[in-house]
Amino acid sequence: MDHRLGAGATLAQQAAKRADMPLERIQQRFAASASLRRRAVLPYFTSGFPDASTVEAMIRRADDVGATVVELGIPFSDSIADGRTIQRSFHDVLKQGWTVEDTFQLVARVRPRVECALVAMVSYSLVWRIGVQDFMNRAARCGFDGVIVPDVPVEESMIAAGAAGRADLGYVGLVAPTTTSARRKLIARSSTGFVYRIAISGTTGERTDFRVDAMNDIDELRDAAGAPVCVGFGISTAEQVGAACVVADGAIVGSAIVRRIADAVDAGQSMDDLVDTVGGFLSELITGAAHTA
Repeated sequence: MDHRLGAGATLAQQAAKRADMPLERIQQRFAASASLRRRAVLPYFTSGFPDASTVEAMIRRADDVGATVVELGIPFSDSIADGRTIQRSFHDVLKQGWTVEDTFQLVARVRPRVECALVAMVSYSLVWRIGVQDFMNRAARCGFDGVIVPDVPVEESMIAAGAAGRADLGYVGLVAPTTTSARRKLIARSSTGFVYRIAISGTTGERTDFRVDAMNDIDELRDAAGAPVCVGFGISTAEQVGAACVVADGAIVGSAIVRRIADAVDAGQSMDDLVDTVGGFLSELITGAAHTA
């Protein structure tokens, strides 16, 4: 058994104590994936894209096929790291008048129907506008298990991370390829739930030249955080998921999923057909993660 499966057993013991709490649910889901001898797959959906009912159906399908964590991006007009595909989804949803409260209500409806962990990807501007502690409390009450706030540098993250901790939410830090060793350790130590290792410099989006040979900091991050490390940005195929999961505990896939949703909408697919399309793709990705176990 490799060291990650051993870590999974420890997480399972921790999760068993308080499995109904948000942060523990993240830990429990990583442990469950490890018990199936596969790495974690973390799909990303844009909240409200193309509509609330479809997003709820896609989250349920993701849970059915074995997603460990579902990331739900809360639309924002000035996101700093999202590429064209996700920006388009944000634009379309914001035109419909979608709000943070709509996301909270969506999660409250779907939470009792799924076992996967749910993590919000949200700009600090939206968190600050509502009130940092109020946002975290409401996120936890509706059913989120963690938050990713990509536009807060670690030196300024104590307020957000502290508020998340008081709400028993996981706080997921992001580490870039250019991050120095000292800052990597600082970000990892401030993270709970898991650490988000960005695979490439630049914005989100599908890549054909995805490589993991330069990711020699995964063990360092895992040791500093005492939590799993997942790789995202640029991962768009089952083969790339497998490559990422050779070195990391999981793979995050966003733009490739959102692009398929947009293509299905443009093609006039029904909701059922769209969900089947996304579900089939997620099954392929999870197969890629299983091949690395």
